[in-house]
Amino acid sequence: MHTKEKTSNVVIRFIIAIVIAAYVLFPFFIVLVNSFKVSNDITSNPIGFNGASFPQLIQNLKDVITNTHFLFWQAFGYSALITVLSLVLLALFGSMAAWVICRNKTVWSNVIYFTFIASMIIPFQVVMLPLISTFRDVGKFIGIPMLQSVPGIVFAYLGFGGAMTVFILVGFIKGIPYDLEEAASIDGCTPEQVFFKVIFPLLTPVITTVTILNGMWIWNDYLLPSMMLGQNGAVKTLPVAVQAFVGSYVKQWNLILTAALLAIVPMIILFLIAQKQIMEGMIEGAVKG
Repeated sequence: MHTKEKTSNVVIRFIIAIVIAAYVLFPFFIVLVNSFKVSNDITSNPIGFNGASFPQLIQNLKDVITNTHFLFWQAFGYSALITVLSLVLLALFGSMAAWVICRNKTVWSNVIYFTFIASMIIPFQVVMLPLISTFRDVGKFIGIPMLQSVPGIVFAYLGFGGAMTVFILVGFIKGIPYDLEEAASIDGCTPEQVFFKVIFPLLTPVITTVTILNGMWIWNDYLLPSMMLGQNGAVKTLPVAVQAFVGSYVKQWNLILTAALLAIVPMIILFLIAQKQIMEGMIEGAVKG
């Protein structure tokens, strides 16, 4: 009797897992299938295989990559540049901030830490209009354009991604014995040397996790780049550049979905390669925190 109940529980969990997986993967299925079609077949039956063919996929890919309005390689380059710069700064400054917060047991450290946490619950829609006006004014004040520029949007991602990065890293650093830092200090290391030679190498698993999570968000983000970079500026990320196929009266759905497929494939490959590191980093951060 106990064996039957255990088997039935396993079957129920398996069915639930399949349903959740199908729900999550359905949008990707729509993008993938319709990349093999022409626009008319997509509008007539978006979830079917009618008209889908491999030669049409090749043609769609050629049309997307060679389109003079989309500028695939330029958008790809800007997306890669913005993502890499943002991730490097988030990993560096986030780990520094988390270490200082953990090791300085003061009221101000707690205030700063809880300020980071509080910022995670503020919806982006609340701050997006003040953000644009503030960046415009700051750009005029310092003489460097903060809108429609790579430095501006990287700085914005540093602010929006810093909260989660610090939150995860603080939980991990709490599990690192303080004796290691004391020993390094006794050996003559400065605080900077203690951080970069002792602490930072130990943070590799959790930094890998937050880097991949932030990377998927930054690479696929549409709202912030569309507001800060604009639709007509020279700097465009891939999600923003897809708008080139959306006209007032005609929408080239085959090219829109093929461009979306090209944009998400790098992140899918990265996730499949690094999913083990993601889970290990999350588990270690949770256990040590």
